[in-house]
Amino acid sequence: MDIIKTTKELAEILNEKKLSYIYVKDGELEIEIGVPDMPPIVNYAGSTVLTHEIPAPMENTPPPAGGAVTGDTPGNFVKSPIIGTFYAAPAPNKSPFVKVGDKVEKGQVVCIIESMKLMNEINSEFAGTVAEILVKDGEAVEFDKKLIRIE
Repeated sequence: MDIIKTTKELAEILNEKKLSYIYVKDGELEIEIGVPDMPPIVNYAGSTVLTHEIPAPMENTPPPAGGAVTGDTPGNFVKSPIIGTFYAAPAPNKSPFVKVGDKVEKGQVVCIIESMKLMNEINSEFAGTVAEILVKDGEAVEFDKKLIRIE
């Protein structure tokens, strides 16, 4: 493998896709290329892919208000567009995107789903008030799983 050629090709991908970070490992070879402070701008199914900091699950995240959460209540639901891990905040030391009782606008970021080491910002398709957060921070989610109920 020609490491110079591979590095140039990865740099071109980084530039073309407007990524902020690429990491590739092939056997003993590891290549890591990054652009500092580049804003996340790659779209995926109505979401924004963050290609940098991967937050760990938040500690001491309070359970959703209102007792048992089932998602059976009628309303508008933000659903996961992909399989991955749900994160309520952009980083462990940051505030959650939304909490129960918050007003949200259509298109507002309400959570992150990590999938294949990419952080996907999930936008609300509805305006209203957050009535329930149906998953816990750090919980694995399936495609089309109800994440947040908005009234």
